[in-house]
Amino acid sequence: MIVTLTPNPSLDYTVELRGLRRGEVLRADRSHVDPGGKGVNVSRALAAHGRKTTAVLFAGGAAGSRLTELLDELGVAVHHVAAAGDTRANITIAEPDGTVTKLNLPGPVCPRGEATGLLDAVLAVCGEDTAWVAGCGSLPPGADDDTYARLVTRMRGTGVRVAVDSSGPALAACLAAGPDLVKPNRDELAECAGLPVRTLGDAVRAAEALRSRGARTVLASLGADGAVLVGEHGAVHGEASVEAARSSVGAGDALLAGFLAAGGGPEGLRQALAWGAAATGLPGSRMPAPADVDRVGVTIHPAVEDDRVLEEGR
Repeated sequence: MIVTLTPNPSLDYTVELRGLRRGEVLRADRSHVDPGGKGVNVSRALAAHGRKTTAVLFAGGAAGSRLTELLDELGVAVHHVAAAGDTRANITIAEPDGTVTKLNLPGPVCPRGEATGLLDAVLAVCGEDTAWVAGCGSLPPGADDDTYARLVTRMRGTGVRVAVDSSGPALAACLAAGPDLVKPNRDELAECAGLPVRTLGDAVRAAEALRSRGARTVLASLGADGAVLVGEHGAVHGEASVEAARSSVGAGDALLAGFLAAGGGPEGLRQALAWGAAATGLPGSRMPAPADVDRVGVTIHPAVEDDRVLEEGR
């Protein structure tokens, strides 16, 4: 089983437009709502592939109730800690050329005591079959930057590996605790390492900088340039072909889900890329099912192309 922790989940509203024009009244071609938040998305992708998962989350109000209902419909077991305020909403505007505009609202306040309750809940749902706990996403207002660091410390000695997918101070603070895996994207990697990431070699060096601060393995998603995996095994780079990208929202979450489901390591990168590429071909924040995934277009090789320039804005 894989347990996910999402301290700041959301209801994700996706609106597909023919073109976004500021200051005008626009008619949507399509719209739908999905349960959202990075950890929630990881659990959704796992459940879509028949993998056992439990989503621990901080949820409140009518939006929180709707969130748990949607997850139940998708076969995701939920353990929620009650929030005093309403679960937030995120709004994604998707255009036919693949341009995505996303508006993320703040979540309800989560003081340290309630954050501790979230960590207690993670321990409570873990069983003998739990392989990974993944702490994912932003922290809600009031939660301390060391929330994910505390998660890593709490899980030490249980035999359960811990992955963290976050950004900013929350990501930086968790490194010294020694997470088994961190999964930044390109911008998050550069910010956390304090290094520019313009080439593939830059990405590997930045990942090594995070490892020097405590992370055991770094899985860095690079958008159209695939992902690099840097750990005790060395550094490998992988890419996956995408025929027609519709939305990049949630692609990194699908990538992490595929990696964890495969057990990690270089072969885990192959499945991760296949799942992530499949997600980009789906609207909004939908997670891929087995029928959406194609592993044939995935290539894995040593990360030796130091001077390869990464695509901008992807």
